[in-house]
Amino acid sequence: MQLIIDQAQKELKNHGSYEFPVLISYERLSYFDTKEFPWHWHPEIELTLIIEGDIAYQVNDNIYHLRAGEGLFCNTNVLHSGHRHQSLDCSYLSVTFHPRLLYGYSSSVMQNKYMKHILKNPSLSSIYFTPEEPWQKEVLYLIKKIGTLDKERPISLELQIQITLLSVWQQIFEHIKIQESDFLENDRDTERIRRIMEYIQLHYAEKITLEHLADQIHLCKSESCRLFKRYMNVSMFDYLLDYRVERSLELLRHSPFDITWIAGQVGFANPGYYSKIFKRKMNCTPLEYRKKYKKGPKAPSES
Repeated sequence: MQLIIDQAQKELKNHGSYEFPVLISYERLSYFDTKEFPWHWHPEIELTLIIEGDIAYQVNDNIYHLRAGEGLFCNTNVLHSGHRHQSLDCSYLSVTFHPRLLYGYSSSVMQNKYMKHILKNPSLSSIYFTPEEPWQKEVLYLIKKIGTLDKERPISLELQIQITLLSVWQQIFEHIKIQESDFLENDRDTERIRRIMEYIQLHYAEKITLEHLADQIHLCKSESCRLFKRYMNVSMFDYLLDYRVERSLELLRHSPFDITWIAGQVGFANPGYYSKIFKRKMNCTPLEYRKKYKKGPKAPSES
């Protein structure tokens, strides 16, 4: 499984429908080809409850080590990713919903009084939920309840889900202190990171230098590197290499071309270096991956 994202890192999957914008799903990191879900964002809020195992979950520059029974609130339009902690798998419940399900219509009292200041606050990109904190324990119970409702499918399913999500929001509204400082700085830095990622997604097959990336955000090279590493917990160069590997997966599965051609198509001038980086990320060689996942006949050059 792979996330479908556009060049701006926006996830393209529908989270529910326009009539009822909620998606409830049980996931495992091992479901993803890379055993992790890559950086992406969406206009919906995401609530996560860890069922088994643990996960290194990153939202902007915040990194959480979430264990079974813990959870996370991921705000609308923020970058987030998740990967294994110490090579262990993780299963989790994901509840993704558009905030309009709760506020109804633009400029309503619900939106202006209870939601806007949280949704628009860059310092509230995420909230960590632990059962040790009473109000957060209640939130974790409510997330689990939504999963149970989705399994049992009562006649009033949508009504009960909406009521439960409103109860979650009430807990957040009543217990989270809003910090007005750092609004502009956080917003500006997040936008800079998105511009770098978008440039990489548009030009990954080309030769990309540090100067090219720094020019996108009008900062010097050293400051650009520090900013990206602080937010993404990985260097710009390593992010570029990982993204090139991810782009090669579909070619390995579905194209008839050899490894050298595929390496060149995703920006690796040296196929040996491509294989080295691929194995570091995927724990197998490109050829081993192709043999495992490719449908149909093998590529002629490898038969």
